[in-house]
Amino acid sequence: MKSHCMLLAAALSSTLVSLGVYAQTDTVYFAREDSVVFNNYLSFMEGKADLPFDSIILETASFFLETPYVAATLEKEPEGLVVNLRELDCFTFVENVIALSRTIAAGEPAFGKYCDHLRLIRYRDGIITGYAGRLHYTSDWLYENEQKQILKYASGETAGRPYTFDLSFMSSHPGSYRQIKADSSLIPVMRETERQVNARTSYYYLIPKYEIDTFAVHLHGGDMVGFVTSVPGLDISHVGIITKENGKLTFIHASSLAMKVIVNVESLKEYVEKSKSCTGIMTARPLPPTPPCLLPEEESEKLEGELHPDALIRELVEPDKDCNVEDMIPDSVSYFGIRR
Repeated sequence: MKSHCMLLAAALSSTLVSLGVYAQTDTVYFAREDSVVFNNYLSFMEGKADLPFDSIILETASFFLETPYVAATLEKEPEGLVVNLRELDCFTFVENVIALSRTIAAGEPAFGKYCDHLRLIRYRDGIITGYAGRLHYTSDWLYENEQKQILKYASGETAGRPYTFDLSFMSSHPGSYRQIKADSSLIPVMRETERQVNARTSYYYLIPKYEIDTFAVHLHGGDMVGFVTSVPGLDISHVGIITKENGKLTFIHASSLAMKVIVNVESLKEYVEKSKSCTGIMTARPLPPTPPCLLPEEESEKLEGELHPDALIRELVEPDKDCNVEDMIPDSVSYFGIRR
């Protein structure tokens, strides 16, 4: 009994917690430093909510300059929404830039709302159903997020040449992925995802690596750019946010070479032509949210205050006197649940 009381006391001001959200068994991982970064971001964006959305995207991307590059931050078990604003790889950088920008544009600058946007972007249908529910392939991520009206994928004559993927890497290299290696039942699930992407023969468009200049007029600051790879079975090996620096078309990205978020020194064209494995680029334009942002009002009211009994609190540590965890809880969560 004493240990349970101590656990509950620590939970009320823990620095790494997981929350049940929307009556699902959702787990949200974050640290107290993430709330500090989030609040710093809100201060940075003060007075900028009415900017055009592409400007909000660029402002948000620039906020993360010099943030350390760290890979594989999403690999938590059980599967849950990982919030890490302190360490970014190329893809979590883009996801967080879009999620934070939508939070600002929606006029709802709350940590819980940002978590909602991030979940919607990262998972198929915005629902955490396990490892396979995360959008692992960037090509699939682009398609699914266009269906959710989070972005507009660049297609047609202004977007390059029609392109078809032949994905197979995750299902054919299960040993490269901890979760798939541990659970072979995920292999056919990933194979089916690959089949679905490969079947979208009229959806994808590629700007070939030596034709960047030809299509440059259609590339705007704030667009997402994905670098298509020639590695068999894979689709896109790197992503970033397009920007113009002194008239030069380049991009902001979390660089594994620089080990931090940077404005790329080379132009977009130079970067692509220099890469032996890059065959070209794909682009998409992030879209501002349109109300209602995530849930119908009646559903939000129905779920208000509900928490799944299996909601968890993880890796509790000493409370920080300056950290008010209750302020960080999504609005739809009214209390902590603890699995005993």
